[in-house]
Amino acid sequence: MIHVSEVLTTAPKQYKNELNQKIYEAFAALGIPFERVENDETLTMEDCVAIDERLKVKTAKTLFLCNRQKTNYYLYPTRADKPFVTKDFSKALGISRVSFASAEDLGRIIGVLPGASTILGVLMESAKDVKLIIDREVAEAEYLCCPDGTRTGYIKLRTSDVLEKLVPFSGHSYTVI
Repeated sequence: MIHVSEVLTTAPKQYKNELNQKIYEAFAALGIPFERVENDETLTMEDCVAIDERLKVKTAKTLFLCNRQKTNYYLYPTRADKPFVTKDFSKALGISRVSFASAEDLGRIIGVLPGASTILGVLMESAKDVKLIIDREVAEAEYLCCPDGTRTGYIKLRTSDVLEKLVPFSGHSYTVI
């Protein structure tokens, strides 16, 4: 079991990367309250069980996907326990099949390592063309829990704050499937 801190309601004293800083600066600018934890490095959804227990919410997994030509990229927050079926995702959007984007593309576009993909990646200027697709169950949940741009920090915030304040602030729109 990984170590998870007590719940915190302030930004970290030091930011770990550009996205991490952009996230907490956006929360401050938009008046978005949050709870967060600091934890041992996570790489799998199984690692997130202790985080879920501490924050009293289920962590969403955010998939970073692309088409074969690597001309279209998608951030797709979904339930951690929901299997991802490429055919269903592509059919819902009326697009050709997608696959998981490479770790290199994740780093270049979202600015994070594998395991730290997050809906909040829309705050990166380099992600301006990434399409945000949200699983209906995630969009309808009261709270959203996701990485803070690192593998050692998770945030719980109201889903409505993400969809109604943060996503428009980023210049993105979103599609629910």
